[in-house]
Amino acid sequence: VVVISHVDSGKSTTTGHLIYQCGGIDKRTIEKFEKEAAELGKGSFKYAWVLDKLKAERERGITIDIALWKFETPKYYVTVI
Repeated sequence: VVVISHVDSGKSTTTGHLIYQCGGIDKRTIEKFEKEAAELGKGSFKYAWVLDKLKAERERGITIDIALWKFETPKYYVTVI
């Protein structure tokens, strides 16, 4: 899966949510991201933080570095770029 779109259109948020819904990341981790994001006043960024790992990305609310994520579903092996 390749995700391409305009700047600040929600690519990381949408992709992070997709990864979560497909079981690529657990609920506890999402809850941790939600708490940490809320502490920075960015509570809605919990799914974006699945891909946005850099401190600057999380503080500024924008993706700086390219992200790659791999996970498996019961039926598929998925690589997200």
